[in-house]
Amino acid sequence: MYAKWISEELLCTAVPYEELKEVKISEYDLIIFGSRIHAGKVDGFRKFKRQLEGNTTKLIVFATGATPAKAKDVIDKIWKSSFSKEELSEIPHFYMQTGLNYERMRAGDRLIMKALAKVLRNKKEKDSEEKGCEQAIKNSYDISSREFITPLIDYIGNNKVCQ
Repeated sequence: MYAKWISEELLCTAVPYEELKEVKISEYDLIIFGSRIHAGKVDGFRKFKRQLEGNTTKLIVFATGATPAKAKDVIDKIWKSSFSKEELSEIPHFYMQTGLNYERMRAGDRLIMKALAKVLRNKKEKDSEEKGCEQAIKNSYDISSREFITPLIDYIGNNKVCQ
């Protein structure tokens, strides 16, 4: 959904990762890579970086997930596990909260999430973060919002990245 909204706002083409082989990356001045957070990392980013090797194309990354956007420390850990120190300072990156969709999850991921939910439910004394996590992973939900793309769009406009 976010890739669609970003492409509409910037009047650019969104290409699904599976179709990337058909695109000549070096022909573009800017690539915006978007993916989900999976197992504490930006899913597919390392593989994508290998395809960029040798290109001078500018890169912006956005990631989506269920972690509340206000949990900055958790999101920072995700960025640190996905980027090198150099990349963290050089590649603009943005987080956009979405939610959880148990119906679309792989069986193993769904099992892990349900196990975590059970552990949290049975824990007697929970801190506020654990209480929030317990509520957040109970059921599927989607809080995606077009307004969450604003920082990325503003970054591009303010830095004249597309010109």
